[in-house]
Amino acid sequence: MLTVKDIREHFIGELKDEAFTIDKTGQKTIEMMGASFIADEPTIFGEVNQYYVDAEITWYENQSTNINDIYGVGQQKPPKAWQYSANEHGEINSNYGKLIYHPQYHNQFDHVLDELCKNPDGRRATMIYNRPSIWQEFDENGKNDFICTNAVTYYIRNDMLHCVVQMRSNDVVYGYKNDFAWQQFVLKRLCHDIHMVRDMYKNTTLPNKIYPGIITWQVQNLHVYERHFKLVK
Repeated sequence: MLTVKDIREHFIGELKDEAFTIDKTGQKTIEMMGASFIADEPTIFGEVNQYYVDAEITWYENQSTNINDIYGVGQQKPPKAWQYSANEHGEINSNYGKLIYHPQYHNQFDHVLDELCKNPDGRRATMIYNRPSIWQEFDENGKNDFICTNAVTYYIRNDMLHCVVQMRSNDVVYGYKNDFAWQQFVLKRLCHDIHMVRDMYKNTTLPNKIYPGIITWQVQNLHVYERHFKLVK
């Protein structure tokens, strides 16, 4: 299985070979289709902005679909990528916390927690982020937000909780590091919550202690935009 180091070397090579794809805006990109690797580092290129990561996770936890709530009213503007995705009121579809916690999307976190406790050796513990209705919702009222994460499935194996993240599209520079931080946060929370509720299930096959395991990252299209080529080194 490839690692982050392998992915990094792939993009360095693609940039050196000028293996460019031109996107709809006319901007050069370098990309990898059908990427699958172990997410063993928090960033592929660039540094993690912990201040932003913390703000985004708090925003996800609060389940707001308005990007102006990321930093709070009167604070700095939301990142340009979110501004591009939102309608004129700041509304988007991709608040990942709402997608896994809210009853509107079927309380998926709770269902996965229950499934893992009932069937620790199972393969059904999946949180589905994207949805068929996104075709009507991605551009409603001026939005441009076709949810990037498709689904995440969790597996308890050898006293560890692993997950496979499946993405439609992922920007190597900003997207990966922020999405990785969120998926790592959810993985750790599931481990904590399993420990907190395990006695309710009286399931002798459930390990006494479960630790965060490997995150496998699968992306249909993993890419770097031309404006970030200077970071590919």
